[in-house]
Amino acid sequence: MRGTTPVVSGTPGDGAQEGGSAADRATDGRDGPVDVAGAEPVWQGLPPAVLTLRRLLLVLSMVPLAVAAGLLLGLLVGPAWSAFAALPVGLLLWGWPLLGRNWRSWRYAERADDLLIQRGVLWREETVVPYGRMQLVEVESGPLQRKFGLASLQLHTAAAATDATIPGLDPREAERLRDRLTELGEARSAGL
Repeated sequence: MRGTTPVVSGTPGDGAQEGGSAADRATDGRDGPVDVAGAEPVWQGLPPAVLTLRRLLLVLSMVPLAVAAGLLLGLLVGPAWSAFAALPVGLLLWGWPLLGRNWRSWRYAERADDLLIQRGVLWREETVVPYGRMQLVEVESGPLQRKFGLASLQLHTAAAATDATIPGLDPREAERLRDRLTELGEARSAGL
C-alpha cells in the first residue's frame, strides 16, 4: 500500500483533494465521503488548530526552560555557563518546522469497508481499521483541545494492535465520524 497512496495537494484541512474527477468521489447521503469502487480514497487532513496547539506547547515548554537555564547557570556557576540556555532555544527552532511536517503527514479516509489513517514523515505508517472489527469509538477532548476547538477520535478494535487515534479533529467532525463508524461497525459485525 505504501507506494500506491497518492500525495495530497494543498494543506490538510483546506479542502484540497487528490486527483480524480467529481464522478470518482461520492457521498452516501450521510454527510461523509466514501470511495466508489475502484476510486482512490478521499483524504482528509487535520485542521490548522492542531498545528497551532502543538507549536504553542513547544514554546511554552522551551522558553521557560531557556530562561531558567540561563538565569540559574549564570547566577550559580558563572555568566559563561548561561550560554547553555541556547540549547532549549535551538530545540525550539529545530522543532518548529518538524511539527509542521508532522501535522501535514496526518490524514484519514473513509472507504466502503474500512477507515484508513496515515501518519509519519520519515517512517510512513498506514493503519487500516475494518468497520466490522471496531468495538468502541470514543471522542475525547481535554481542556487545551476544547480551548482550540478540537477533539480526538479513539478507535478500539478486537485486536489491540490495530487500535488507532485521529488527533485534533473538529468536534462536529469527530462526532459525525463516531456515529458513522459505530453504525457501520454494528452493521458489519452483525454479518460476521
